[in-house]
Amino acid sequence: MKVLYLTSYFILLTSMGFSQTIKKVKVTEVEDYIKNSDHPIVLNCWATWCAPCVEEIPYFMETVKKYSDQKVELLLVSLDLPKSYPTQIQALIKKKNFEATYFWLNETNADYFCPKIDPKWDGTLPSTLFVNTKTGYRKFFGRPMTDRQIELEVGRLTGLKQ
Repeated sequence: MKVLYLTSYFILLTSMGFSQTIKKVKVTEVEDYIKNSDHPIVLNCWATWCAPCVEEIPYFMETVKKYSDQKVELLLVSLDLPKSYPTQIQALIKKKNFEATYFWLNETNADYFCPKIDPKWDGTLPSTLFVNTKTGYRKFFGRPMTDRQIELEVGRLTGLKQ
């Protein structure tokens, strides 16, 4: 009985470790999340079908890990179509071993939600917002980024680089 209990417990812990929660949100919830944050956030808008998006996410993860003592959070906001939520998004996250906080933007009107993320955003993917509400730092990129660009911006976001 003890072995059965321990085996069940291990299976439960393992399945919890591999499950990825993707929160369904409206853009106003994303705004509130940023506004109420007490740490730097790298908000990356992406989609599973966007090759440049998927390609750059590991660079973000690697850089955020380097700045873990600064409590930088990687927030991946999926703009996938409703039919992809949550199954296809979760499958890709698991396949690629992505580590982040996950939101799925439950919005259809880009003319409404894009300017709420950043006034310069035209809907291009990938797009990234670096924001630190404590320092007032805010910088938006409406294009793919290289590992060096990401490293530089996270350094600026945290105030450790100029």
